[in-house]
Amino acid sequence: METNVNANPINPSLAVTAQITAADVAEIAAAGFKTIICNRPDGEISDQTPFSAIKSAAETAGLSAHYLPTITGQVSDADGRAFGEIMASVPHPVLAYCRSGTRSATMWALSQAGQLPADAILAAVQGAGYDLSALKARFEAPKPAPAAKSPSIGAGSEGDHQIVIIGGGSAGIAVASSLLARDSGLHIAIIEPADRHCYQPGWTMVGAGVFRAESTVRPMAAVMPRGVVHINGAVTSFEPEHNQVTLESGKTVTYKQLIVCPGLKLDWEGIPGLVDALGHDGVTSNYRYDLAPYTWQLVQSMRGGTALFTQPPMPIKCAGAPQKAMYLSADHWRQQGVLKDIRIEFCNAGGVLFGVPEYVPALMAYVNAYGIQLNFTRNLVAINGTSKQATFKQTVADGTISEVVQDYDMIHVVPPQKAPDFVRASPLADASGWVEIDPASMQHKRYDNIHALGDVGNTTNAKTAAAARKQAPVVAHNVLSALGKRSGTVAYDGYGSCPLTVERGKIVLAEFTYGGKLAPSFPQWLINGTGPSRLAWFLKERVLPPLYWEAMLKGREWLAQPNS
Repeated sequence: METNVNANPINPSLAVTAQITAADVAEIAAAGFKTIICNRPDGEISDQTPFSAIKSAAETAGLSAHYLPTITGQVSDADGRAFGEIMASVPHPVLAYCRSGTRSATMWALSQAGQLPADAILAAVQGAGYDLSALKARFEAPKPAPAAKSPSIGAGSEGDHQIVIIGGGSAGIAVASSLLARDSGLHIAIIEPADRHCYQPGWTMVGAGVFRAESTVRPMAAVMPRGVVHINGAVTSFEPEHNQVTLESGKTVTYKQLIVCPGLKLDWEGIPGLVDALGHDGVTSNYRYDLAPYTWQLVQSMRGGTALFTQPPMPIKCAGAPQKAMYLSADHWRQQGVLKDIRIEFCNAGGVLFGVPEYVPALMAYVNAYGIQLNFTRNLVAINGTSKQATFKQTVADGTISEVVQDYDMIHVVPPQKAPDFVRASPLADASGWVEIDPASMQHKRYDNIHALGDVGNTTNAKTAAAARKQAPVVAHNVLSALGKRSGTVAYDGYGSCPLTVERGKIVLAEFTYGGKLAPSFPQWLINGTGPSRLAWFLKERVLPPLYWEAMLKGREWLAQPNS
């Protein structure tokens, strides 16, 4: 099977490769391949060949073609099972592709978990040029069975539900629990492809050696509210005029009320070179579960050189997280006596350190104490992991843009972020791609039976778990009102919270509503939110994780009851 397409064989039945074009398909067929599997979502980059073109060329060449897309860094065990099912039903040999081949190799590896020893799986993908050793535990762990399907489901449908929730993250589980706390007789379905649920706010602490990564993740089945139907799949399109959504399997799900909360898309591939560099050669990010431990590894081993911390244009998930990693790293270096030998730079695409001015003085005190250089309006646009160089676009006051290339020994990258592709391309989206909702009621502005919450909405609040915790009861009440089970509507005030970890043991607890209005949850004598607090650190380290797992995800609304 020789071809100019760089096909990397994993075994005689399967090879994986980077993105192909329709023009490559004839050559792929001539090389003896019988099936093509696409594991890359359409539209990741502007010049990407869409799957429809690949499929058309494949049919012309007498090949079968299958579409099983997933997002970089979010390949689930369910994806692996689906990949295995395709492999079992199509002619061999198979060529699978994504941007670099890594997602395809990962899907195959997960499909073999429990069938081959983990070391044999790793050896096979290593022979194809892919190092998946960081995922070894997932290849060894037993996999949960696929979620049971409702007995009422027909061949072309996943069923008709009273309330459908898209997304099983923080917002989706919380709003389902809030709904059931108000009416236990509701028929709710959650559409979610992942089989793990992550406490993402904990990854900052993992990157600082405070939490273990394993403590931030639980099986999806363990957090799914009792009585909720879990549809283990991914949405590809909306049909609001027909009250239904379509899954990647081609099946449809119909609803009376729809709640949209799939989170946002971390666009790792939006920075050329980043995907290939992540996880080695000093390139890391606390925005990924598997990379947060590498952040701590880098921080511990660094004794001198240059450490860069980046922040992309807004909006992003947890706007304070890029600098949290920086402060905790600097504090460790200070404690180790090496801070004077390390040059720290914060490269922020925005023009201010933090969007709510009242918190800036406390943060600036730490910036000065750690000797951090602030580079505003400097946006990361490329990474060269081999040479350890980062390329930025620098915008100056007159609008002139120049290119800045910086060497680094360590770089903590926060990727650009946007709404998921299936949302941006849908009738629910506004001009920027986010779900268009009223900022108070969280109801869609054009479709009365659709609400949204969490990171996917176009509201101006901070995209944090604390915001979702406040939004969930609001959406629960308003959805029940739309169903005639409650009277009136309640409003979300834009509350968001960002515990800024300025050193190990102290936090600046930023809490605010729409317009940057301060909204402290505690009296100033207990926690002064605009200054560093040890009690706020205690909350972050000891109180917030159990509050998340045992209260927010279970419909217990302590300090989160909505206002009418």
